[in-house]
Amino acid sequence: MLSERIKEEAKRLGFYVCGVARCEPLEYLRPFYSGFLNRGGHAGLHYLKSYLEKRLNPELVLKGARSVIAVLMNYYPARIQPADDNYLVSKHVYGRDYHRIMRERLEQLTRWLQQEYGPHRCKSFVDSGPVLEKVWANRCGVGWQGKNTLLIHKTGGSYFFIGIILTELEFDPDPVMPDHCGNCNRCVQACPTGALDHLYQLRIERCISYHTIELHPAQGAPTTPKLHGRIYGCDICQDVCPYNRFARPNADPEFSPFTELISFRKKDWISLTEDQFLEIFRDSAVQRIGYQNFKRNVIRAAQDARTGDTE
Repeated sequence: MLSERIKEEAKRLGFYVCGVARCEPLEYLRPFYSGFLNRGGHAGLHYLKSYLEKRLNPELVLKGARSVIAVLMNYYPARIQPADDNYLVSKHVYGRDYHRIMRERLEQLTRWLQQEYGPHRCKSFVDSGPVLEKVWANRCGVGWQGKNTLLIHKTGGSYFFIGIILTELEFDPDPVMPDHCGNCNRCVQACPTGALDHLYQLRIERCISYHTIELHPAQGAPTTPKLHGRIYGCDICQDVCPYNRFARPNADPEFSPFTELISFRKKDWISLTEDQFLEIFRDSAVQRIGYQNFKRNVIRAAQDARTGDTE
């Protein structure tokens, strides 16, 4: 089967898993997505309001697209920040900027497609563009969207980056991955800010990741949750997920944590200088928020600790 050849090449390039779906409109999502936007569920993420029609119909993104390819890249680290006497960053920024890594690998996969199947148009996306990545990953059979709204793979957990390729080529589609969350509500119960109080929906305005990455001081916020020791992103809902007991470290040096992430403790983060920030996160996605915003997160986390870290 042609799709099996793609999966073999994807694994050779370091992707954990690859799946294929037929490219077709996602019109069934319109009521939910429109309702989400109308009630302001996107909070300050205004880009989510853009290109609604393209999000629901990928052929408007690539005219003539017939297949969608989804790949997952494991980023679970070999070493993890000690939690004692520490402020934590999300595991997805332990190493080199994942946008660059994924784009490089996706470009290699699209070049292979061009070589193997002849000239044709295709577009790849990683955390960008008007593509509903988790929806397509589910339709491609590489995972399901869990109650914490993240994509979960049954034998690999949820520490994955998602890559999507739209192509004019037509391949045999994989079956949609069914939901395996069952009666488990550990992520909902573990979220300290109530951001998961509606199953399978994220209250963005309550999410620690939103407040430590996306929200800048000038934007303001109606409520500011405690950060619970998180200074960039938050992995709490992933750390408690039973499927992450299957997570295996990615040995790729690109994802190896910077030495300072393992050695730093609270006092080091509090005294962090801009030069140190630029050196520690020299090739990391953390750079996107800049030193001042990162230091603001550290100060807020320290303030939370002094007040008991409770709501």
